[in-house]
Amino acid sequence: MNPEKVVFGFFILLALTLNFGFVYGEIDNFDHHHPWEYAVVLVVNLIATVLKLGDRSQMGAVLLATSLVAMLQLVAGAVLWTVAAHASADGFTAGDLSSVVSLAAGAMVANVVSVILLIIETTMLRR
Repeated sequence: MNPEKVVFGFFILLALTLNFGFVYGEIDNFDHHHPWEYAVVLVVNLIATVLKLGDRSQMGAVLLATSLVAMLQLVAGAVLWTVAAHASADGFTAGDLSSVVSLAAGAMVANVVSVILLIIETTMLRR
């Protein structure tokens, strides 16, 4: 068993499951989407992205692209959350939360593609 592949797979799956946990629930209900959970999703996705940087294969390039898409959407959501909470006259509203959750859902789609690609790559490996 390759410990690097275990850590790699762990963070890819963790990114997906944490993202799902954040997105799950009513889209505009503040009780269902906690800011610390979003922060953990962002950090774990960043770790997963960094782990994908060393792979120089074609599959590695596509995996990196999926991570970059997820990071772009998660960072956009974090910026929106921060601006709405601290620079908006209305504060952070249910509409703002809906936008953040929608961006996180888009990142989750990228994470699903990443996991599917990881499964495909794993099944194609020969012993």
